[in-house]
Amino acid sequence: MAEAERQTADIAIVGGGLVGASLACVLAPLIARYALRVAVIEAAPMSESAQSAWQPSFDARASAIAEGSAQRFQAMGVWEAMAERAATIRRIHVSERGRLGATRLSAEDVGSAALGHVVPNAWMGRVLHRRLAELPLTWHCPASVEGIEPGEAGYRLRLSDGNVLQAGLTVLADGGRSGLKERLGIASREVPYDQVALIANVAVSRPHGGTAYERFTREGPIALLPLPGQQMALVWTHAKGREQARLALSDGDFLEALQRAFGDRAGRFRRVGSRHAYPLTLITARETIRPGLAVLGNAAHALHPVAGQGFNLALRGVTDLVDTLGEALAAGEAPGDLTTLQAFEARRASDRDAVTRFSDALVRLFDIDDFLFSHARAAGLIGLNLSGPLRRGLARRAMGVER
Repeated sequence: MAEAERQTADIAIVGGGLVGASLACVLAPLIARYALRVAVIEAAPMSESAQSAWQPSFDARASAIAEGSAQRFQAMGVWEAMAERAATIRRIHVSERGRLGATRLSAEDVGSAALGHVVPNAWMGRVLHRRLAELPLTWHCPASVEGIEPGEAGYRLRLSDGNVLQAGLTVLADGGRSGLKERLGIASREVPYDQVALIANVAVSRPHGGTAYERFTREGPIALLPLPGQQMALVWTHAKGREQARLALSDGDFLEALQRAFGDRAGRFRRVGSRHAYPLTLITARETIRPGLAVLGNAAHALHPVAGQGFNLALRGVTDLVDTLGEALAAGEAPGDLTTLQAFEARRASDRDAVTRFSDALVRLFDIDDFLFSHARAAGLIGLNLSGPLRRGLARRAMGVER
């Protein structure tokens, strides 16, 4: 193999999606201060440049960005551009179908202009990659990791583009799609929910006013997130197997079924875009660090979407990793040192475990089909709505500004 094909990097990021791109952006000050060599490896070809025209689609998938995450994007210098296509979440309405109880969280409760925002994933990626184009990074795209071997100075990565990369710290941020975790012998704990999420965008008959809905029904929770205009992003959870009938419905019949299940709180559903379904499983990696290795994002944890915390949790992991690396570099330590990565894991553990437990408990709490228990849930929702301090605390947790 030619010598020119051998490269070294202080940090190699496997995955150039939202988590990997965010990590590279947050690393910008450390790249400048310490002349870090950072490589990004992305298997999917970049079909459009960061400068090409933005063409929004009614069917474009979007993510809920907590206010704390928006503040982190602000620190990266990318939030102003992201906000151009974002819809603001000013209120969150949590209720159970057929019960009187409800909890209403408001940005006003915590003296904020927003609880969060909903941003199209494609636009978020476009903005992040536009920022990455300004940084001195080495891109391997399209390229995948065909071989990965640990050594004394990190990991040796053999790439599909013919390059061999020696990295002091390798960060797996590929969502687990590549199977690298399995090749490295990193096991995951998987707990199937026997549920499937059906996602689509819907148009509503009246302005949503920045309200996000979480509606628990006997068939599963229904989440509606505000989008620009009179559109909302739908996540409708079904028992495994039952989603097929809904996917097969005509648009009109699907909207009628959704209306019956959700009610009229958001108005009438007028239009639905493409419908997609994916199975729901709680996945947590049993290891998130090794000498010279860190695991982030969905590769480390995949949560139920009911609480909308997956990407926000991943972004906090990104910033915690970079904060830890900054402290290590200032002390003269290498990014891939085990002591550095152990400090990162100690920083992350409580937040990650608390959010995972909360999301899982919320799913199981509302999955119990019992007459007396359902009334207790309703009373709890009423009590939470009446209690200002508890409601404000929950709002701050939802915003991602309090752990």
